[in-house]
Parts: sequence; structure tokens; C-alpha cells
Amino acid sequence: MALLVRVLRNQTSISQWVPVCSRLIPVSPTQGQGDRALSRTSQLSTTKDSPQPVEEKVGAFTKIIEAMGFTGPLKYSKWKIKIAALRMYTSCVEKTDFEEFFLRCQMPDTFNSWFLITLLHVWMCLVRMKQEGRSGKYMCRIIVHFMWEDVQQRGRVMGVNPYILKKNMILMTNHFYAAILGYDEGILSDDHGLAAALWRTFFNRKCEDPRHLELLVEYVRKQIQYLDSMNGEDLLLTGEVSWRPLVEK
Repeated sequence: MALLVRVLRNQTSISQWVPVCSRLIPVSPTQGQGDRALSRTSQLSTTKDSPQPVEEKVGAFTKIIEAMGFTGPLKYSKWKIKIAALRMYTSCVEKTDFEEFFLRCQMPDTFNSWFLITLLHVWMCLVRMKQEGRSGKYMCRIIVHFMWEDVQQRGRVMGVNPYILKKNMILMTNHFYAAILGYDEGILSDDHGLAAALWRTFFNRKCEDPRHLELLVEYVRKQIQYLDSMNGEDLLLTGEVSWRPLVEK
């Protein structure tokens, strides 16, 4: 499936979603299960050296409505956070050199490989934003929402049968949240633990060259450190993220 990524980029512009940010639809039941898994991993998604998130003091009313599944008042405008989340997700798919990953990690140029690479970068964004309290966790939910919207859109562009696409979406959702748990545990562990998580998820247990694992572990560590150095308020309001190259020149 040569040059798939470039073709999909040209046909499915994420910027077309901006007008619908203010009327985001509720997540599907499958995604709702994933959100619960995502919230359970909020304490795991920080590196050993990362600053711990400061819990915001909220009133009793806010606690009640959030316990019911709603989002209480946030420090920043929800509309601004949604726009920032869109920009941050866009950076995961438009500022990532997929072809370099295909080449360096010997991955086939397929939709599944695109998803695995995107998943890794989305997860790193989630790790960073969970450090920004309630606003950051809300932004994480919106980033994941945009990711699934993008996956569905690309599936339609490829002409996938709607029934098969729906079935694959369920499998990909389960894979995504299993990957989140594995990556969270790996980033809190040493390099061997992170390598094991990447081997299971990113390489699907099929990496025969340890140099590929070593390269990816180094990439994740330096990327997380780079994201931690970025100002949290700027990320919440702009969502602008740039990625360091897979191989430093």
C-alpha cells in the first residue's frame, strides 16, 4: 500500500473539523469504556522525573456533576481547549515523519503501521497533558475523540465496508487502551520495561533487530523529556507541539 500516508493526508484534512468542535458528539459505548481505562491510568502516565500534577481544589457541586460523568467548570475555556486538542492531534499526524519510521523500524507502509505510529505520539501527548490537572485531563478526552474521528474518516476514504470498519474500530479501540496501559507501565520502568512494552505493542512481538527497539526507547525518552520542558498553559491554549527527529543529525 505504497504512499498511503501521503494520499490520506491530501484527502482527509483534519482542519476541516474545526467548525464542529463546539458540538462534539458523545463518545460511543466502546470509547466510553476506553475513557474509564484512560482515567484509571492517570497516575501511571508520568515519567519518574516528571513534575506531578497539582490537584485543583473544586467545590462540592463540581465533584457531584463530575461523578455523574459531566465536566465541571475549568480554568480555561472549553472551546479553546477543544481547538488546542485538535491542533495537538494534528501535530501527531502531520508533523511526524512516518516514512522515516517505516524505514528505520522496517515497518510495512500500511494503515496499521500508520495507526501504531500515531498511537505512540498520541499517548505521549496524553502523558504530558495529564500533568495539567482537570483541564489537561479534559483535553486528553478530546484528543482521543479526534483520533477516532480521524481513523473512521480514513477508513471511509479507503472504501472499507461500513460493517468491517465498525468491527475493526472495536478491535482498534481495545488495542489502543491496552497499549496505553502497557506504555504507562513501561515509561515508569527502566529501559528494559519500556522496550518490552514497545516490543509487544509497537512491533507486535515481531522485532528481530534489537537496534530498532533501542532506537525507539531513546526516541520516547527524549520526546517525553522534551514535552515536559514545554509550558503547560501554552499547550492548553495553543496545542502547538513539535517532535524531535527519530534520529538526531
